Amino acid sequence: MDDRPLGIFDSGLGGLTVARALREVMPGESLIYLGDTARVPYGNKSSETIIRYSRENSRFLLSRDVKAVVVACNTASAYALETLRVELKTPVFGVIEAGVEAALKATKNNRVGIMGTSGTIRSSAYQDALKAKRPDIQLVAEATPLLVPLIEEDWLDHAATRSILEEYLWKFRRAGVDTLVLACTHYPLLKPTLLDMLGPSVELVDSARTCADYVRRELEQSGSLSAQPGGAGMEVYLTDQPAQFTRLAERFLKQKLEHVEVISVDGTHF
Repeated sequence: MDDRPLGIFDSGLGGLTVARALREVMPGESLIYLGDTARVPYGNKSSETIIRYSRENSRFLLSRDVKAVVVACNTASAYALETLRVELKTPVFGVIEAGVEAALKATKNNRVGIMGTSGTIRSSAYQDALKAKRPDIQLVAEATPLLVPLIEEDWLDHAATRSILEEYLWKFRRAGVDTLVLACTHYPLLKPTLLDMLGPSVELVDSARTCADYVRRELEQSGSLSAQPGGAGMEVYLTDQPAQFTRLAERFLKQKLEHVEVISVDGTHF
């Protein structure tokens, strides 16, 4: 058993959906979350910049003696995961592998849609991984860059959000996909709206929950689950504190915040 905390980082608040899912499937684990809110979004950044940010975020988490790093950001998983796995001695988990497995299991007609940030879609990480496992699969990948700002403004069921979703979803409808991968950890907050707009014929693959299930399996196999009956809570660190943060974060987590601190990841404050 390993009672050290799990470290999680994301470009902003979206990774809190992963933190929530991790707490649901592993209530005994303590969590340390870093949201790089000063530099969000990552989806429009170069691969070199994303790798640099991911290294800095990981370095902060490792300074807190975490037993593993969860990259709760699809864009960072797409561009930086392999680099981190080579450079860090600590286990590193991403969100893409589990999402790919879940999508392949869910689809019945072999038609899968992928919606994510521009960076995630541009990387072809999901497309390549799905094609590698099932070469004949039919894919529709759509960059949906306007959704993260709307979610971070708490416009989850706003008329403007629905209007933009209509523009994004028509390609998936036209292609007849029966499975839609939410390839951004912000997007699970849109599930009620998406389910209402798409109907029951489309299965939504939630990258947050699939990631949490994957991490649990890996920790079980390595004997690294915590022995604490209730964990030691969760610490939240941010590189900037945006307006409406507490209200939005508690919606992501579905619980009250326990510890929030604004820090720098340039090495100054740790």
